Amino acid sequence: MAAGALWGLVFLAPELARGFTALQLSAGRFLAYGVFAAALLWPRWGALKAKLAARDWRALCALSFLGNALYYVLLANAVQRGGIAMTSLVIGFLPVAVTVIGSRESQAVPLRRLAPSLLFGLAAVACIGWESLGGQSARGDLVGMLCAFGALVCWTLFAIGNSRQLARLPQVSAHDWNLAIGVVTGAQAVVLLLLAWLLDSNEHTAAQWWRFIAVVTGVALAASIAGNALWNRMSRMLPLTMVGQMILFETLFALLYGFLWEQRLPTPWEVAAMLLVVAGVLSCVRAHRPRQRT
Repeated sequence: MAAGALWGLVFLAPELARGFTALQLSAGRFLAYGVFAAALLWPRWGALKAKLAARDWRALCALSFLGNALYYVLLANAVQRGGIAMTSLVIGFLPVAVTVIGSRESQAVPLRRLAPSLLFGLAAVACIGWESLGGQSARGDLVGMLCAFGALVCWTLFAIGNSRQLARLPQVSAHDWNLAIGVVTGAQAVVLLLLAWLLDSNEHTAAQWWRFIAVVTGVALAASIAGNALWNRMSRMLPLTMVGQMILFETLFALLYGFLWEQRLPTPWEVAAMLLVVAGVLSCVRAHRPRQRT
C-alpha cells in the first residue's frame, strides 16, 4: 500500500511540470534516481558486484529500461495527452495481467480461487472507465491511449521479470537490487537527457526550471528510491499472483491525487471503484490464506 501511495505521485508529476516534455521528465527523474542510488550503494558496491553475474547485469539493464525509462516516457505522454484518470484506468489493468500470468507459476493459487478478486478488479476499472472516458470532462486522444497501453505492457513485463529475478537471487537484498536498478537507470538517463534537449526547442524561465528540478527530484526520492524499495521487499514476501493485486493501490492513489489536483470530490462511480479495489485486494488475501484440514 505504501509503495502504491508513493508510486501514485508519478501520475501527478507531468501535471506539475506541464511545460516540459515527457522525455525531459523521464530523463530528469531517473538521472536524480541514479545519483541518489549510487551514493547509497557506494559503501557496498564491491560486495554487491561480486554477487552478480553477467546475466544479472543484462537483466538489470532490461528491467531498468522497461520499468523505468520507457515506461515513464509513455506514462507521462499519456497523462499530458489524456489526463490522470484515463491513464490510471489503463494502468489499472496491470493486476489482471500480472495475476493471470502469475497463476501459471508452480505452487501458485489456482486461477478459479482468484476469480472473485479479478472480477472485483475488472469492475473497479469499468467504473473508472465509465466515469473518465464517458464523462464530459474526458480529454483523451488515440495517441494518449496508445501510450498508456504501451506503459501497461512495459510495467507488466517489469513486474514479472523483477519478481522472478528477486526470487533467483536470494543473496542480494531487495534494497540493494533496487539501488542497482537505480544506478543502471541513471546511466540510461544520460542518453535520454541528450535526446530530450536535442528534440526540445522551447524556452523556460528560471522559475520553471526550479519547479522542474523540484518535481523530478521529489519523484526520484519518493517513488524510485522509497517506493521501489518497499515494492521489492513486498515482491520477495508475497507470491506473484498476490503481487499483481497490490498494483491496484497505485491506481487508487493516483486517482486520489488527481482529485486533489483538480480540487473536487470523487463522483459516485469513482467511490464505487475505490470500494471495489479494496474488496478485490481483500478477496485475494483470503484466497492465499492456507486452508485448514478437517
